[in-house]
Amino acid sequence: MSKIITIPSSIDEINKTLNIIDGFIIGIDNMSVNTNLNISINSISILDDYKDKDIFISLNKNMHNIDLKCLKDIMIKLNSYNIKGVLYYDVAVLQIYKEIKPNYELVWSQEHSTTNYSTINYWYEKGAKYTYLSSDITFEEIKEIKQNSKSTLLVNLFGYLPMFVSKRHIVKNYLNYFKLKDSSKINYMEKENKIYPIMDKEIGTMCYSNNILNGLKYSLDLLDYYIVLNSLDIDLNKFICIINLFRNVNSKNIEDSNNKINNMFNNVDLGFLEKKTIYKVKKNDK
Repeated sequence: MSKIITIPSSIDEINKTLNIIDGFIIGIDNMSVNTNLNISINSISILDDYKDKDIFISLNKNMHNIDLKCLKDIMIKLNSYNIKGVLYYDVAVLQIYKEIKPNYELVWSQEHSTTNYSTINYWYEKGAKYTYLSSDITFEEIKEIKQNSKSTLLVNLFGYLPMFVSKRHIVKNYLNYFKLKDSSKINYMEKENKIYPIMDKEIGTMCYSNNILNGLKYSLDLLDYYIVLNSLDIDLNKFICIINLFRNVNSKNIEDSNNKINNMFNNVDLGFLEKKTIYKVKKNDK
């Protein structure tokens, strides 16, 4: 059976969904991108309230030399808690992991790189027994990876999808340039009549897809996966309903459940689950 985990937006959300989820992904302050909830390492003891859940901690930003001592201290401290796995992007995490030999697993989580079983198998042999699959691949490619890899897989099936991360403070620079004041946690960027959620945090800017992924129709075919549902910019009551739909879906109600989600929003699609990624070189028009 697959497990359902969330990328929650608050502790309150975790508490209100605790009886219908198997776990969740949160970040550590200034050490994680594309997580909605980040906590201080000094308040990590709050995780003791969720000992029976699969807790994943994201440390998936690009690390710099100045980060390494703090990163090592965090990874050592995490070993005192019931952590299922740590998500990483930078190989520095893997190097420290080999040095300290903690109890938790490593999750290779390079959003646009976790696309094939050959590289997944390479990192598996290096110690990363879990992989957070890219959202840029099709359902058929997900199945191919599963068939050819020993790695335990995490796959996004609901929510806004990460598009890019930049160290530049795009929103803050815009506000400063035009002398505007705004304290919104989420802003929105419009391009070609499409609206993209964009978040400017201390470590940089994160931009998300204009549409909400609804992959419920594939959930019954993804056995022994971690199915990830993202609550970013989703009303909590709706998100609880969505978790329940994923939790209770079966072969008899799958079409009705899928339609319920589609009818909740006006910007739902299947992302790349049915769409192959094509790179096209444009001519240099002069």
